[in-house]
Amino acid sequence: MSNIVLIYSTTDGHTKKISQKMQSFIESQGHIVTLVAVEDATAQTLAHHDKVVIGASIRYGKHQKIVADFITQNKAQLDSQPSAFYTVNLVARKPEKCQPDTNPYIIKFLAQLNWQPSLQGVFAGKLNYPKYGFIDRNMIRFIMWMTKGPTDPKTNMEFTDWQSVDRFAQAVCDMS
Repeated sequence: MSNIVLIYSTTDGHTKKISQKMQSFIESQGHIVTLVAVEDATAQTLAHHDKVVIGASIRYGKHQKIVADFITQNKAQLDSQPSAFYTVNLVARKPEKCQPDTNPYIIKFLAQLNWQPSLQGVFAGKLNYPKYGFIDRNMIRFIMWMTKGPTDPKTNMEFTDWQSVDRFAQAVCDMS
């Protein structure tokens, strides 16, 4: 049985939902999981757990700066224990962009940080135009139009492959 910390960064709440699903799966396998928002995570948080999982959302092609800062500040600790990273983005809705070796966001992010976690994952997120403010809604609609995604402003669609989330959670359990 492992003591695992699952750290997440979310923009609209979907990465937290994915993290909670992982937590539930991992706990069902007999492990202890602590779920922590990246804003509340510290070096002590990492030191008190056997394994670390970090999940982060994308907005306008970037992960939140606080995630990069946290990884950079704690890289030595992260490199010394089993660690996993996953990203949540709408580009991953496309079959050719939903793997760590094909998703441009995770490739660029991990290269910039010079970090190679033991396990990497990519999950498609949720598109919820009614929840977004005027600027976000229209910027995201434009991006979706360019990438041939849904542009109807009433769209509220989850693209997440939950079986893929479970497979990743199982891989976290098996990580050593």
